[in-house]
Amino acid sequence: MNDADDFALSLVRGDALLRAQRAIGLVPPQGLGVGRRALALALLSWAPIALWALFQGRALPGAIDEPLLNHFSIHVRCLIAIPLFVIAEAVAHGITTRLVPHFVRSGLVVEGDRARFREILRGVARLRDTTLPWVLIAGLVLAWALLSPSAGATHELSWAGEPASESFGFGAFWFSWVARPLFTVLLLAWLWRLILVIVLCLRLSRLDLALVPTHPDGAGGLGFLESLPFAFSPVVFAISAVLASRWAHEVLYHDAHVASLRMPMIAFGVVALVLFLAPLVAWRRPLVAAKRRAELEYGALVGEHGRLVRRRWILREPLEDDALLGAQEIGPVADTIALYEAVRKMRTIPIGRRSLLAILLPAALPMLAVIAIEIPVKDLLLKLLTTLA
Repeated sequence: MNDADDFALSLVRGDALLRAQRAIGLVPPQGLGVGRRALALALLSWAPIALWALFQGRALPGAIDEPLLNHFSIHVRCLIAIPLFVIAEAVAHGITTRLVPHFVRSGLVVEGDRARFREILRGVARLRDTTLPWVLIAGLVLAWALLSPSAGATHELSWAGEPASESFGFGAFWFSWVARPLFTVLLLAWLWRLILVIVLCLRLSRLDLALVPTHPDGAGGLGFLESLPFAFSPVVFAISAVLASRWAHEVLYHDAHVASLRMPMIAFGVVALVLFLAPLVAWRRPLVAAKRRAELEYGALVGEHGRLVRRRWILREPLEDDALLGAQEIGPVADTIALYEAVRKMRTIPIGRRSLLAILLPAALPMLAVIAIEIPVKDLLLKLLTTLA
């Protein structure tokens, strides 16, 4: 494999979950079948619940105090979060297969390390394709379903029966044993894929990469990794939407106030940032080492250049070797200073505005919808603009 594009690694293609879905016909032999799977899983989780509630007179306002329609989190789980978890597979597949080969294409991985680079990718692919994590995920979900029966979520299932007597109908059964476990499996699947990305970054960071401390991306040539968190943007949005829908129900129907939700919202944002930016933190060690080394090397270069300039133009001494002063790639004194400033400002973690927005924006948008219940959108936008101004 001499072509850099042959070093691609998919985060999802070949894993046990995808193989299982291919075995039952949800995934075509070629491709990921994202559209059909998103639709099929959404209908599988939501349609039986909605139809049962409709036939039982528990779906729409009138017959009971809190019909199914009012429990936003159930609809969001099934019709938004589950499809987004599936769509995120295509997003992550596209991003990882584009970014990973760039290590070779950009020259970061030198010719002598390509074999090690290839072996790292194969090792992560083997880890991705192993069955054990999925067995553990299935076990955790089954244990959760057994230890948290319908009676454990009487409020969320109040539309499906009589909470006081803990008597629930088919709708509650389907939610407890199909819809919620399906959501949980897909959520845990993405946490496992996040671990895979962290493992990949940790292993690649141990290579002797040809980092460029003066690279204009300010991250030694690793600035392209700022796009990596976008692989998790749909996942963050899905989780945030489920949380926001549950809180919106509390605000609209149980007299909760948005102000009381401020800390949980902030906590979610912080946790999302820590979790989904963790792969980028793995690059701190090589970037710190490269920056420290470059500060000495470029400091010595700028110092030598400055001494030669002083000898020629201040002391008026003849110079036997002035090749450094005439080097076009270095340029005048201002350019040598710019080189050192670039090294000094080099980031030790490839986190920037794009990577932050990739997590914060999908985390915040559903929360803004909850806030807008009590604060008019116009006032909310004005406050945001005032804060940013």
